[in-house]
Amino acid sequence: MSQVLNISQRNAVLEEMITLVAAHKDAIIAANQQDLAAYTGDDVAMRDRLKVDDAKIAGMIDSLQQLAAQEDPVGVERFKFQHDNGMQVYNKTASFGTVLIIYESRPDVTIEAAGIAFKSGNKILLKGGKESLNSNLAIVQLWHQALEKYQIATDWVTYLNYNRTETQAFLEKPTQPVDLIVPRGGERLIAFVKQHATCPVIVSGRGNNFVYVHSEADRALALDNIINGKTDKISACNAVDKVLIDKNLPNKEDFVRNLITTLKNYNVEILGDSSLANYEEVTPIGDENVWFEEFLDYKIVIGETSDVPEAITKINTYSGGHSAVIITRNQEEAASFMAAVDCAAVYHNASSRFTDGFQLGLGGELAISTDKLHQRGPIGLQHLVTNKWYIHGDGQIR
Repeated sequence: MSQVLNISQRNAVLEEMITLVAAHKDAIIAANQQDLAAYTGDDVAMRDRLKVDDAKIAGMIDSLQQLAAQEDPVGVERFKFQHDNGMQVYNKTASFGTVLIIYESRPDVTIEAAGIAFKSGNKILLKGGKESLNSNLAIVQLWHQALEKYQIATDWVTYLNYNRTETQAFLEKPTQPVDLIVPRGGERLIAFVKQHATCPVIVSGRGNNFVYVHSEADRALALDNIINGKTDKISACNAVDKVLIDKNLPNKEDFVRNLITTLKNYNVEILGDSSLANYEEVTPIGDENVWFEEFLDYKIVIGETSDVPEAITKINTYSGGHSAVIITRNQEEAASFMAAVDCAAVYHNASSRFTDGFQLGLGGELAISTDKLHQRGPIGLQHLVTNKWYIHGDGQIR
């Protein structure tokens, strides 16, 4: 990387972006209206992610403010010791270099991802979807204004306006150095990137999140948790798609009836296993592969399970490794569940909707990784760094 920016320069650009986004709110929304008008698809989740309104603008500004307030993640000492020969040895965090993010329909990623990459001393290449082109270009123009104000090269934030063929060619033979790629979107996008990329890829995989209602659950809490997880934002990867209800839950029939009625009030399509066959509002599961699916829609699967081990096995078999919830008053059973479930985030009596970099104190997120290397769960500012050894001597040789 030709230019190293100190923390004052990086924060100054972020502060300028806060001012610019607020001042150009109407222009961003107007550009987004062009994208919405041009979008002819029937994907409810895609349209929800595409739309920019006052609340989305406020979220962009909040993310930038959180990032500007955070400590510098670069140059943090991780380890040090004095060698027997007198050398002083340090290991410190260091920027990756250049990060490429490929994403679909979400203009707020153009703020959040660029902000996280820039604050952590990385250049970023943004490859957004064609459905959000006008919105993305309007935001990138603001990034360039902020950079130019402080005499910083605009290639720190670069937008790649590529079609699929051009993107594939770039992945296979990049025309500039790329140190890390993060695909953020559906499974087809992720498979495409993994197939063609020639550098490390962090997978922001499917959600397909489960809630397990244990036999010792607070039923009112469980109902609120499931409804929030399913209906608060159906386009989110942290939404709930599957519910497992313990067969020994007291007054199970009342709970199931309340759950079905409430879900129907939100126009949620309900699929169920054989334990729910008597409910006319529930469609029987036709194909067991539905347990693997992430819906991103007003759709949910409900099934019965015998105990905690069976719930853990089912979640580890079918989930996307993103988030899982147990609702119970039993602390020991909760601890057992949370230790054994193989997901990036596990919850006890709280909504899966909190699997989010901003909510978990990271100042936003580049993506939510379902990989285990090098970071699992929300990828924030602190995770867009690698490490570097610094050794100081006075003539030592080996």
